[in-house]
This record gives sequence, C-alpha cells and structure tokens, in this order.
Amino acid sequence: MDQTCDLLITNGTLVTMDRDCTLVENGALAVKDSRIESLGPSEAFSNVKTRRQIDACGGIVIPGLINLHTHAAMTLFRGLADDLDLMSWLQKHIFPAEADHDPDLVRLGAELACAEMILSGTTCFCDMYLFEESVARAAKSAGMRAVVGEVLYDFPSPNYGPLKNGFRYVSQMLEKWGDDPLVNVAIEPHSTYLCSPDLLLEAADMAWSNNVPLVLHLAETDSEVQQVIQSYGCRPVEHLQSLGLLKSNLVACHAVKVNQDEIMMLAEGRVKVAHNAESNMKLASGVAPVPEMVSAGVCVGLGTDGCCSNNDLDLFREMDSVAKLHKVFKGDPTVLPALRVLQMATIDAARSLGLEQRVGSLAVGKQADIVVLDASKAHSVPTFDPVSHLVYNADGSDVLHVVIDGMVVCENRQLQTIDLNEIVGRVREIAKDFRPFANNGSNRL
Repeated sequence: MDQTCDLLITNGTLVTMDRDCTLVENGALAVKDSRIESLGPSEAFSNVKTRRQIDACGGIVIPGLINLHTHAAMTLFRGLADDLDLMSWLQKHIFPAEADHDPDLVRLGAELACAEMILSGTTCFCDMYLFEESVARAAKSAGMRAVVGEVLYDFPSPNYGPLKNGFRYVSQMLEKWGDDPLVNVAIEPHSTYLCSPDLLLEAADMAWSNNVPLVLHLAETDSEVQQVIQSYGCRPVEHLQSLGLLKSNLVACHAVKVNQDEIMMLAEGRVKVAHNAESNMKLASGVAPVPEMVSAGVCVGLGTDGCCSNNDLDLFREMDSVAKLHKVFKGDPTVLPALRVLQMATIDAARSLGLEQRVGSLAVGKQADIVVLDASKAHSVPTFDPVSHLVYNADGSDVLHVVIDGMVVCENRQLQTIDLNEIVGRVREIAKDFRPFANNGSNRL
C-alpha cells in the first residue's frame, strides 16, 4: 500500500466494532484529514508515509468510548453527598450547591471531566447541566466530541432565570454550534416530574424541528413513578406516549422502573435508553431491565451519570459493572455477554445520539476517534479474547493514546490539550466552598 497519511497507528489488535465485529490481529490504521483512511494488517502499511506514527506495542485499538449520560461539571461535587436516596440527595444537597454555580465554575468542572474521560478512553459524551455553553467551550478546548444540552425545568434556573429565557438560551446554542465538527446541541428537559406537559411539548418540537436529540431523565425511581401517577394519572412512559414524545430522537436516561408493556412502547417508538448502572446501584434506584429492552429491540447505550452519584467517569468500570450486575440479578451468566456490553459503550451509544455514521466503530470514512490500550500489564496477560478483556479486565488506567477527530489528545498518558495540574489545583481550592453542602458522613455509623 503506497499512500500518505497524517497519522499511522500500527502493531495493535483492532477491535473494530463494525457490523461483523471484525478483529484484526497485528493491525494498523491510517488517518487522513480527521478520518480513517484505511485499516488492515500491519504488513500492508509498510510503504505508507506518515507525518506522525503511534506504535501500539501489541496493545488493543478500539473506537473511542461514548458516555451517553453525564453531568460533567458535577466533578466538583465528587463525594459531596454519598449514601443517600435520590430525592434527599437532590433536594438537600445538589440543588442548593448548584444555586451558587456560575459559568466559570461549570467550565472548571467540565474541564476536569474532559481530562478524566480522555484519560479513561472516552472520546464523546452527552451532557445535561447548567451553563452548558461553558461545557461546550470546555469540550471544544479539550478537543473532545460532545453533545450538550441546557437543563430545562419549571422553576427558575441559576443560569437563565425564567423558563422562556431557557428556550432562548438553547436556541442561541443551536445557532452557534450548529456546524461545529465536535460539539452538537441537544434539547434536554430534566424529567417528567420537574417539567410540565407544555414544557415537554415545546422542547420536543424544538428537538424534532432541529433534528437533534431530546434527552431527559425517565422512570428512575419508584417515588418518581408515583409522583407522575399522582400528577397525570399514568406512569412516566405512558405520560410521554400520551404527549407523542416516544420518537426515535428521544434518549431516555435510566428507565429503571419500566414494565414489559412500557418496554414495548419504547421499542415501538424507537426510543433510545441511557443505562447508568453504577449510579442506579449507588442511589439504590433499582436495576433497569436492560436484557428485556435489548430483546425487545431497544437501543441501549451506557452512561456514568454525574460524579456525585457514581463517583467516576470511567466507562471501562461501568462496562464491567453492567455485565456482572445483570448476570447476578437474572441468575444467568449468559445475560449481556461482553460483546453486547462493548457495543453499548460504542456503536449503540453513537446510534442513540444519531452519530453512528460518524463514530462508534473503526471503519473507513468515519471520524478518527481512536483509543489505544496497554495490554502488557500484569492484569492484562494472557489475553485470549480482546473483547472479553476490554469488559472484564481493562480500566481507564490502561489507556495509552487517545485520538479524537484525527488529533492526538493524549499520548503515553500525557494530556496534550489540557493542563491537568493547573485544573486540579483550582478544583481543590474551589471545593472548600462546597463543604457546607456535604452530608459529612452524618448517615454513617
């Protein structure tokens, strides 16, 4: 093969996540103009001329992981209020702490989140929070792919004040970021229990008319379900169906408390689900019926949720938890095999965001979002099945190199676009201001 490329990655096992789940041992891939130009056995690339080369050293090369549900700036609240139920956690600790937020604080928290995600192999995330313009800027500066959405709810926001200003804020973001190669905008009403039907309908219309995702929390807890029943006489999924919101652009985050009838409603509407197993476990929200959703044809991707309810953004850890949780919960070791879980963190998450033609797998013509993992550590050998290894053995610390949109943003575990030491210092100083909102272990023995 005689060609010239911008970046050549050689000597790795390619886990492509393409339709055939192709694996290429001792493989290589060439990147040109931010896209994957070619891939295959390394020997086929011996004559390729390149401006930059990365030797995978026998490691594993995968498409960048995609975090389908985050609140990035909540890195500032990591460990702030642990061991609490969802409503106590939100009402007594998180909402009061967020009332003091401003664009600079959100940007700082988002920059820390981008650093953490890049270092653990995530190249794209879908975010819901306050002051999302700051999150967009943080992602853009880090060279990270992001789908961002300002949270909308019935009460005034610390960012935009009354709701009408919220929709204006979102419209401005849509206009500003509409053609950006890395940052996309979604419409993100908080939930069925904090958003009136009129709010949900206006948000859905804006999302549909702009051909962008509509993202909201759905059926996360029993108390939420009961609250919606009391308010509207039906369960959350039924409520959305009555409003005509169960469409292919809807990303339902959590979907823990859904029954079989509701799963079929989600499947018929081609609704996507963001599964956040570790957050749901920590808050004791329950176990989402993901095997049943997958069997019904629902597209399910993985998210970590925010660092205050997880407490990390490492999708490798999330994959391990997801695979094992559902096996023990169902009493069946064959439930959610490793390949299915890896799909949920890559191509299925991309499909959930409408990005499957651009990212989510290693394929010629797709954007070069690529992660190289070290496979030489003690916990990494032997590697009989690279897919099994990625789900059950690997963690974020194994990530060596990260490429996003053809740009190397992490090389040999050194961030290239973010000054991590500077950010860590600022976060440690800022964290002192949030101590009054901590639960201080008062519910512990």
